[in-house]
Amino acid sequence: MIRNRRITMLHVEELEAQIKLRQDAEEQLRSLVESSPAAIVTIDSTGNVLLANEAAQHLLAPEGEPLQGRAINSYLPALQTVLKTQQSRVFRTTLQCTGQRSDGEVFLAGVWFSTYSTIMGSRLAAIIVDLSEDLRNREDLSLDHLLKNSRILMSAMAHEIRNLCGAVLVVHKNLSRVKELESNEDFKALGNLIQSLERVSALELGSGSDQNGEVVELPSVLDELRILIEADYRESDIDVHWNVHESLPLVWADRYGLIQVFLNLAKNSRRAMVSTGTKQLRIVAREDNGSVVIRFEDTGAGIASPQNLFRPFQRGAESNGLGLYVSRAIVRSFGGELSYEPRSEGCCFAVVLPLRATVEEVNNA
Repeated sequence: MIRNRRITMLHVEELEAQIKLRQDAEEQLRSLVESSPAAIVTIDSTGNVLLANEAAQHLLAPEGEPLQGRAINSYLPALQTVLKTQQSRVFRTTLQCTGQRSDGEVFLAGVWFSTYSTIMGSRLAAIIVDLSEDLRNREDLSLDHLLKNSRILMSAMAHEIRNLCGAVLVVHKNLSRVKELESNEDFKALGNLIQSLERVSALELGSGSDQNGEVVELPSVLDELRILIEADYRESDIDVHWNVHESLPLVWADRYGLIQVFLNLAKNSRRAMVSTGTKQLRIVAREDNGSVVIRFEDTGAGIASPQNLFRPFQRGAESNGLGLYVSRAIVRSFGGELSYEPRSEGCCFAVVLPLRATVEEVNNA
């Protein structure tokens, strides 16, 4: 009996130790959930909230009653749909959906969730964040770049119209010396038309303004470019070699404009290497003579007529023939330059960006 009692006491001590360890783990988990800046909820099979941290309360019902026991359908109907359609299996994924707060305000929700089974039925655990501000920022940024790019396209058209007007104006002046045309109404109408076209083409695409730029950390821009292109290039059997010098100085540019320019150059290289045996793209970034130069060197077919590279609306060009023209205009808009560097094989484009220190010196002079 004494031996059995000792065994029982040891077993009780082990159970107490395990209970304490479980309580400590639960307390740590509870602290982690409560301190999380992201909203965390668990939902039962009927769609009622079992657990919600403070961030979830603030996100979904900042001025309302506690979320526990309330139907998730009132806040995130998409999660209710998941519970109804995925009860028979474990499901783990992410989604973006429309959410609604207790006060009726609608927001864009990013949700990471998983379903799991318990003896009480299926459950769903979700982490929820409000993406509304990110969406607004993206839309504002998209509108800003749309306006900038529209101005560049209009400038390209104005440039071509200006060239046409110059030629027509010469012919008009020559014909104005013919006395028989002095009183001709059609000839006068032609002159008025030329003047109108000149006013339309008055929008001139300048060489750039430092006011269009900001301080940019170039390595982070190139890291973002790597994320955007490497997977697709790997599928196309193109080797991408990065040679970004350490400790590159800060440059003066427009971050999102640079991304668009770099993507256009990379896509041009990809098209140029479709039919070549060796497919390599080298992206080199280094400081050179008071600026930073980023070169895109490929093993493509090369350029047949480099003198026409940056002319808009070229015949036979991909899309509308404005890619390189617009890219150069974007780079020039913040004081940089985009140029073609001849190679014996393949093709190379260089983006030259001014240093922040150089721009500040000019502005302070």
